[in-house]
This record gives sequence, structure tokens and C-alpha cells, in this order.
Amino acid sequence: MPPLILASTSPRRRSLLAEYGYQFEVIPADVEEIAPPHLTPGEITLWNARTKAAAVAAHHPAALVLGVDTLVAFEGEVFGKPVDLDAAFAMVSRLNGRTHEVFSGVFLIHGASARQRSFVEITRVHFRTLDPGALRSYLQRIGPLDKAGAYAAQDDRGELIDRVEGSFTNVIGLPMEALRDALLAFP
Repeated sequence: MPPLILASTSPRRRSLLAEYGYQFEVIPADVEEIAPPHLTPGEITLWNARTKAAAVAAHHPAALVLGVDTLVAFEGEVFGKPVDLDAAFAMVSRLNGRTHEVFSGVFLIHGASARQRSFVEITRVHFRTLDPGALRSYLQRIGPLDKAGAYAAQDDRGELIDRVEGSFTNVIGLPMEALRDALLAFP
């Protein structure tokens, strides 16, 4: 496999890749993420993942570049990263006691060979019902401002998440099971 570059600043994605034994370099993409209302959540994540990967691949054609974007969708609304704690509280309050989907778009590109692979992973997440005080305490503990949907699956400890249908690592921000299969296409 060519050298792997993660086009992301996400510490959770770095941790997952390292935990699964991948050797990689981190080169963040300097691009703006978008969320046009005419695109579905899956299309938004794939668009952003492709944009990130292509920006980095343009400068590193010999590497295999991994771009990823994750968002939360609930009742037709897309929840990205909250801008402040009030927005984070509003997000988790809307999701409180309900079920939502986590979408991750994953895009792999090897510039030298012009080979690409992409996919979208969807996981359903069921939240427990917490009172407003417990929600605020949770947010203070996890630091939600860099997390889609304003929660942290990797630090949840069973507080907010009741159960997950699908890839748990997808909820953290990188669906490792599907990524492993996609990486096998780049010997």
C-alpha cells in the first residue's frame, strides 16, 4: 500500500487509525466544509471528504490520501459541530431520548494512479433521556465544540448513548470496518 495520509485534524480519527495499527501521516486539508440544503446528509459528507482528500492529494500524488467527513442527521436536519455551548445544548436537547443517524463520507485517492474509492457509512444511534442538568454536565465533561452532534461516543460511558445499530467507530468519526475493506483495494 502507498504511504497513507489522513487529511484531517480530528484526534479521534488519528486515534482510531493508530489503534487499528495503520502507519500514516497527518496533513490537514485547508478547505471549507459545506452543507448545502439541496444535498442529502450522505452527499454532504462525501462531498466534503472528497474535497479534503483531493486538496491534499494534489500536493502528495504518491500517497494514498484519506478524507473523511461526519455529521449527525435528525428529522431532516443536519447537525455539524456546534459553534458554542448554547448550540451544543440545543443539539443534544433535540436528540435527547430519540434516535438519529450518523453519516460518514470516506474518500480515498491515490493521485499518481488516479485511483479512487469512496463510500458513505450510516449508523443509527439511540439516546437515553437525560434531564437538562445532566445534559449540561455531560457537555462540560466532553467538550462538544469539535464534535458533530455535540456528543462524544468514545467518552460516553453509557451516559447518553443507549445503543448503536451499525458501526460504533463510525459514530466516533471513522468507520474502521468499511475503511479496512476499502484500503485493501490499494495494494
